[in-house]
Amino acid sequence: MPHVIDVTDATFEAEVLDRSQQVPVVVDLWAAWCGPCRMLSPVLEKVVAERAGTVVLAKVDVDANPRVAATFQVQSIPAVYALKDRNVVSGFIGAQPEPAVRAWLEQVAPAPTEVDELVAAGDEASLRKAVELEPGHEKAILSLATLLVDKGGEAEKQEALALLARLPETSEVRHLQARARVGEERDVTERLDALLERVKEDDAARQEYLDLLELMGPGDPRVASYRRALTSRLF
Repeated sequence: MPHVIDVTDATFEAEVLDRSQQVPVVVDLWAAWCGPCRMLSPVLEKVVAERAGTVVLAKVDVDANPRVAATFQVQSIPAVYALKDRNVVSGFIGAQPEPAVRAWLEQVAPAPTEVDELVAAGDEASLRKAVELEPGHEKAILSLATLLVDKGGEAEKQEALALLARLPETSEVRHLQARARVGEERDVTERLDALLERVKEDDAARQEYLDLLELMGPGDPRVASYRRALTSRLF
């Protein structure tokens, strides 16, 4: 991925807004006649290049691309904005010295840590090292737990559950926990029907029933009826 791109009115949606959902994008609004722009642009290019692709610089000639300029309601240039997830998170107007630009970029898009780089590597050894360095790192835990569950062994599943217990409950955590406890179920109807007879008195059966519903997912039309059946048995 190039770290500096020229953006036009036609490419702004894809190159800036969409791309900002994957990586922070710094938009440099400039014009050929603007002296301060010519001073700032090489500074921006230098500090962004230091990030080795973890930040993208999008350069927009405001004279040639009035729609982009209007989007940012530009009153004077150079104007610089940082976008993440399609939203402006920070910006500044006018030429700035290199230390100020570097400090600004560090604030809006911190450089990847050692743990971030280990998680990005994605292999088991790197993920274990990431969790060792930062035991509560959500992405490291989720990635390692997924890898362990995919292995399929009972010891790996138990380790995954122990790791997931460190995180707040989310839909992704619940789904991984369910996979670790009951595995991948293709045809669950018989199993759910059998468990339904035991859910009121048997905590393990109730948890397995809930795990199966979690694995089926909200898009499965059977889930609603099985949840109603569970409620009627419990209450």
